[in-house]
Parts: sequence; C-alpha cells; structure tokens
Amino acid sequence: MNPGVWRPERKLLSLNFFAGDVTAGFGPYLAIYLLSQLHWAPGDIGFALALGTIVTVLVQTPAGGLIDWSRRKRLLLCISAGAAGLAALMIILAEHKPLIFAAQTTIGVALAFLGPLIAAITLGVVGQENFTRQTSANQAWNHAGNVAAAALAAALALSGFVSGVFYLIIAMALGMIVSVLLIPARDIDNEAARGGVAVSAQGEDRPSGLQTLLADRRLLIFALCIFLFHFANAAMLPLVSQKLAIGGDSGQGIAFTSACIIAAQFVMIGMAVLCGKTADSWGRKPLFLFAFAILPFRAVLYTLTDNSVLLVAIQSLDGVANGIFAVIFLLVIQDVTHGTGRFNVAQGAMATLVGVGASMSNIVAEEIAGLVSYDAAFLFLAVVASIGATIFLLAMPETAAHARGRGVFAFLRHRKKP
Repeated sequence: MNPGVWRPERKLLSLNFFAGDVTAGFGPYLAIYLLSQLHWAPGDIGFALALGTIVTVLVQTPAGGLIDWSRRKRLLLCISAGAAGLAALMIILAEHKPLIFAAQTTIGVALAFLGPLIAAITLGVVGQENFTRQTSANQAWNHAGNVAAAALAAALALSGFVSGVFYLIIAMALGMIVSVLLIPARDIDNEAARGGVAVSAQGEDRPSGLQTLLADRRLLIFALCIFLFHFANAAMLPLVSQKLAIGGDSGQGIAFTSACIIAAQFVMIGMAVLCGKTADSWGRKPLFLFAFAILPFRAVLYTLTDNSVLLVAIQSLDGVANGIFAVIFLLVIQDVTHGTGRFNVAQGAMATLVGVGASMSNIVAEEIAGLVSYDAAFLFLAVVASIGATIFLLAMPETAAHARGRGVFAFLRHRKKP
C-alpha cells in the first residue's frame, strides 16, 4: 500500500455503522407503534416525539462542555450507548404513558452525548487535516448501518414481531460499545478533539471564552438556519407514516417506514461521499443551500399522492437533504471554532437548536394535522423551509477559508462578469 494514500480509520467506521440506528432515536417507529399498537391520539404522539428532543435541548450544551473537558471520551460514549439501549428496553416493556415518557427522556439524554462524542473522537483521532474525508466516510457507514437496521426492522415487523425494531436498537447500542472500546485511548488527541486551543504566555492551554463564539456572526446565522431546517424537516416522515398507517396495522406501518428510511439512507451514502470529495473545493455554502432547497419541494410532493410507492420515492429526497446536512453541519462548526478549544461546546449548542427545531416541528405539525389535515401540515413545513433557505442564501457567508474565491458561487460570479 502506498504510505502517502490516506485511508479511513476502520474502527471509526465500525462505530458509525452501529451508531446509525441508535442516533436516529425512536422517531417514526415510535410514532407508528403508538398510533397503531397503543392507539394514541396525534397530539399525544407529537408530545411523546418532542419530549426526547426537549430533553436533548436541555442537556446538549452542558454535554458539549463536559466532552471538551473530559479525557475519558470512550467511557462517556459507552455510558450513553448503554442508556440508549435501556430506553429501547423500556419501550418494549411499556404499558402506560409514564414509561414511554421515561424512555424518551432517557434517549434524549443519551443523544445529547452520542453525536458530539463521535465527532470529537473522530477529530481527536484523525486531526483537522483529515476531518472532512473521515467525516464523510463516517456518515456513509452511518447511513449503511441505518439501511441494515431498517431492512431488519421491516422483516421483523412483517413477520409479526412489531417490537423487534427496539430490540435492534439494543443490539446496535452494544455494537457501539464494542467498537469504541477497540479504539485505544492513546489514539485520541484530546486537544485536537476539542478543536485545538490557544496557548498563554505561560505555556498553558487557554480555550476561548464563550463570548467569542457568541460574537461570531457566522455561528449565529447558522444557528437560525439549522433551527429552520429541522423545523421544516423533522415531522415529515412521521406525518407521512401516520397518514398511510390510518386504517392499517402497526406491522405494515413499520414496514413502510423502514422502506422510506432505506430509500433515503441509500441516497445519504452518495451525498456523504459527494461532500467528502467537494466540500473543501466547492465550499460548504452551495452544498448546504442545495440541501435546504430540497425541503419545500419534498413537502409539496407529499400532498399530491397517497400511493405508497411514490411516497417512498419522494422520501428518498430526504437522503439528499439530511445526507448533506450531516457532513456540512460538522464541517461548518469545525471551520468556525478551529483554535478556540470550544468545538464540542459549539457543537452542543448548535445541536440544541436542531433539537428545538425538531421539537417544534413535531408539536406544531401534529397539531395542524389533527385540527386541519396532513396536507395542511406539509404545506406549512414547506413555507418554513422556504424562509430558511432564503435566509441562508442571503446572509450566510462561506466558512471554508480555502474555498473562498474559488468555490461554486465565486465561479458563477466570475461567469457573470464581461
């Protein structure tokens, strides 16, 4: 093998494969389970879905601070993955609403740590110079894990084992624990894992104050945009799954949801690879803007048909939007926080906005679906997505310094000049 050729770290790929199903939470599977198996009303389902993300919102930023501070990131990840598995077991045993709510609370805490921990460990192992390529490879394997889990979930549901999806999450959580323990602690550079730090005159580490991040206009605009992105996106799959599950059974609903997830995840693998190849040369902005533009288009298409095959095809567009977001989200934060020692705090704060947006999406869209119709809820989400895309286009600057002046937008500007 040519020593000059970079290869992805396989242990990180394994970790991300098993994380695929776990970090997605219970989401649309829980919506179908509660609607068809336990016969909950849409408003109660919306609250249950939102509860986990509300908890994540409350925990996310302090979790990022703890990850920046901690030198035992592997242990934190093992505890978090174990908590996710415990939450899935609670769903299996649930007979009453308080146990469902307790499970959503537990998974909410776990998810506040899992994503940021994986990103921090990745940055600590490969460093800034290989972060883009490793992140894109991580996401491709993450999506592959989701495909495998969704296919198994569909098979289990169609065979009558409706709770099998939750057993899968337990198995994937155990896989995460084994994978992270295979990464030697000495391979994780803890300074790199928090984005590097400035050094004082006395030679001591001196992370930037939080006010430095809060004063960064790029971070504030990006925060607003990712809030609107997830406000527009989070409720779409649960809504379409419920729309088709009405009058059906939970097994068919879970199988349909799995088909939607598989279709989207295959597209996400391609998008992750595309971002790995182009995010440094094209820049972050054109890729994320394309992801944003997909959302209103997809929401409107959902209102035009009830055909399950067509709806699965439409859901595959989610793979374009979320496949790009998963990579660009981390790259933009790394761009903005490099050298501050606050990578994980910023990541946690931004993920908090993701959680707020997802919570609002589920609560508001489920209420609109209950009071008006599912189509009205989709059109509302399309409007939110259009507003967010416009703000991102007009206000968000390019964050990759090496791409400024030679990215896609720069190329188009030069083409317009006489």
